[in-house]
Amino acid sequence: MASALTGVMTSVIIKLSALLGEEYTKLKGLQREVEFMKDELSSINALLQRLAEEGSVLDVQTEWRNQVREMSYDIEDCIDDFMHRLHRIGIAEAAGPVHRVAQRLKALRVRRRIANQIQELKARIEDASKRRMRYKLDERTFEPGITRAIDPRLPSLYTESEGLVGIEMPRAVLVKLIVEGKDASFQQLKVISIVGPGGLGKTTLANEVYRKLEGQFQCQAFVSLSQQPDVKKILRNILSQISQQRYDSTNIWDEEKLIDSIRGFLVNKRYFIVIDDIWSIQAWRIIKCALIMNNFGSRIMTTTRNVTIAKSCCSPQHDHVYEIMPLSTANAKNLFLKRIFGTEDICPPHLEELSYEILKKCSGSPLAIITIASLLTNKASTKEEWERVHNSIGSTLEKDPSVEEMRRILSLSYDDLPHHLKTCLLYLCIFPEDCEIERDHLVKRWIAEGFINAEGGQDLEEIGESYFNDLVNRSMIQPVKFRYDGRVDSCRIHDMILDLLTSKSIKENFSTFLGDQNQKSVLQGKIRRLSLSYYSQENITVPPTAIISYCRSLSIFGYAEEMPSLSKFRVLWVLDIEHGEDMESNFMEHVWRLSQLKYLRLNVRSIGALPEQLGELQHLQTLDLVSTKLRKSPKSIIRLQNLTCLRIGNLELPEGIGRMRALEELSEIKISRNSMVSSLQELGSLTKLRILGLRWCISSDIHGGTETLVDNLVSSLCKLGRLNLRSLCIESGFKYSIDFLLDSWFPTPHLLQKFQMAMWYYFPRIPVWIASLDNLTYLDINLNPIEEEALEILGNLPALLCLWLTSKSAAPKQRLIMNTNMFMCLKEFYLTCWSIESGLMFQGGSMPKLEKLHLPFHAGTGTGTDFGIQHLSSLRQLVVEIICRGATIQQVESLEKAIRKTADLLPHRPTVEI
Repeated sequence: MASALTGVMTSVIIKLSALLGEEYTKLKGLQREVEFMKDELSSINALLQRLAEEGSVLDVQTEWRNQVREMSYDIEDCIDDFMHRLHRIGIAEAAGPVHRVAQRLKALRVRRRIANQIQELKARIEDASKRRMRYKLDERTFEPGITRAIDPRLPSLYTESEGLVGIEMPRAVLVKLIVEGKDASFQQLKVISIVGPGGLGKTTLANEVYRKLEGQFQCQAFVSLSQQPDVKKILRNILSQISQQRYDSTNIWDEEKLIDSIRGFLVNKRYFIVIDDIWSIQAWRIIKCALIMNNFGSRIMTTTRNVTIAKSCCSPQHDHVYEIMPLSTANAKNLFLKRIFGTEDICPPHLEELSYEILKKCSGSPLAIITIASLLTNKASTKEEWERVHNSIGSTLEKDPSVEEMRRILSLSYDDLPHHLKTCLLYLCIFPEDCEIERDHLVKRWIAEGFINAEGGQDLEEIGESYFNDLVNRSMIQPVKFRYDGRVDSCRIHDMILDLLTSKSIKENFSTFLGDQNQKSVLQGKIRRLSLSYYSQENITVPPTAIISYCRSLSIFGYAEEMPSLSKFRVLWVLDIEHGEDMESNFMEHVWRLSQLKYLRLNVRSIGALPEQLGELQHLQTLDLVSTKLRKSPKSIIRLQNLTCLRIGNLELPEGIGRMRALEELSEIKISRNSMVSSLQELGSLTKLRILGLRWCISSDIHGGTETLVDNLVSSLCKLGRLNLRSLCIESGFKYSIDFLLDSWFPTPHLLQKFQMAMWYYFPRIPVWIASLDNLTYLDINLNPIEEEALEILGNLPALLCLWLTSKSAAPKQRLIMNTNMFMCLKEFYLTCWSIESGLMFQGGSMPKLEKLHLPFHAGTGTGTDFGIQHLSSLRQLVVEIICRGATIQQVESLEKAIRKTADLLPHRPTVEI
């Protein structure tokens, strides 16, 4: 819908179509102009799409495209303003006959104003069309390129081994995967795929392995692909290398003949072939046809930046995906110093701290380390000179030739992205350097910005998450936190990628940055997205010459006294404030005037109230107020008819909540004796609600009137459970019982995937309805006592991936046994119970997929480490709380030593935390 290169042209065309609909038939005399604008813009948009797909365009094309892109924003702003004004007039007319005459006069003025604007916009479109014809842009779009740039990856193939650092271990691992093995499966064809971001040295590593194994196979070949590979040329190259002959006649052969020739040559030979830098599954499939499967111990090695492609190259039986890792701190330092001073163990004392800071920015990327080191080689070894280079990383460094070479290598990954992913990735440079970006917030912002287009009723958030995952798989963003189900919860951007994105973003006038020392923007033209970071410096100000009235996105990180007033932002779509702790409360007084606002998130503790006119924000989709100190929501909040996500901390359910029919997420709603019975009843009418968070504040020892509240809440939960409810979280303090949920939830909430208790209350047994939750993947439950019957029920939940089990005690003198065939899908198990004197026992066949285990262990019971940990063959992380009560120091130390020794015997040698 919206993109960095084409602006909002697609959205504009859709809205012009709406202007031609029945609702706006009163635009007499303008239908023809609107029709002309729609048709002309459709033609322009087609050319914009073609230009966006080109790797590079001529200067005249770039200039025209930029002008048309900016024009699309102005047209949409005009249409949005007109539609908003007509909508308000319609509401006023519906209020009664008293104001009808005045409102009709106002409507005439609005239509006269839009008529004048449409005439002006039509003139701009005509001018753009004339320039398109004058410059013959349609013809130039398809002109063949005159020159082809040298592949920047070429030097990696000719790097001398002596100059490499940290290559020994990964090379040894890969050589072992290729040459070792004794069983019959060793003779079968095996594919090893190296995967990782650009700049980590995949080509260099593959080349080192290739050199190491030279002569150990009957024939070998090493070929590198490009983003648009010439498959015939690649096949000819393979044939020439494996046969060690030059075939002049192959230039006229087609793919089929080349494939047959290669297969015929390899059929009875043990071969080793490296296919370097694969960019598409289709290219791999064609080349793979030539690499015949035989039983002579042949090997294929591939390298790629894309996890999905790496997995597609491999079969699950015999193949292996090897994820290349950044250099360790020691190796990174060695490489850095070796490139600058010729030795890896000498660094002038006055540069030690600066070298650490520079390497921190490089994040273990050999490409980044070599680039910065090459830059410093030509500089004086003074603290001032190194500080200047350190501070310029991400800004002025782009003028240096060595940095430009690095950027070209990283640009290969960016250029390979489909158009919609380029826009979504560019958006990440709005966040400050080293910022941890939450997936959920990012996807909601993408939706609000119009970057995600759903067809056929697809869920926008699911599409957005698939975009996010695609960027992770392509190694463009670094995952930071993972969920129990393997999904990435948050990410970070490598500093060098951020530098690339910032440069491209400024060039396309996509975003403007102020405050971060490494993100310096030249303020030119209309600012479309503004990011203000007060983390580094509080005294930044938006220059009075900056045109911010057309800004669509405002992101503020930190707080300063001199902040721009919201009254200056007329067309804002996204407002996100992070850590604005001391922000003045009156800063938000104009927020209700932002008629186009779709996303509002306030991580600001000082905000205690919002304007009563909040309900005017009819386009608002996400309202996140969890981190404020609000105690009361504006009554008009229920008028937000398009709101899908409402997060408010510790507030009562608004009266009339049932009118908010678009809600899909409603979090941390407070339920107390003051709650309205009608609101609890209306909660059950939110048919689209998928995520519900409750803060339960009704004590079990208070009588009188609470039964009605409980009955209505349970009734609403039962209704939601029959509809779309996927997640329920209940929080509370001490003495707040929810025993009403033991048996009263009927019918079973069959779609529920997550149930979480964040409270002091303990169920005396497993609620009846939990036992039949076939889709439950996450369960955080308080249970007292824990008995084997409860474990049997939980162990039979077919989809359970993560279990948090909290208890005061287990059944007296009873060892809890995890029986065979229990918890067959469980990946994470966290047990908190300091009174299980006899401990746990895992039998063989229980928890076969368990990767994380957190449990208590009593040092003084004498039960030792015999709890069946040897059966947990998938375990990767073990956290043990040793309870020292009643134990000697020797018992505690002996137990810790025994736990570590036992864990070391497991296949994956899990990390152990005591």
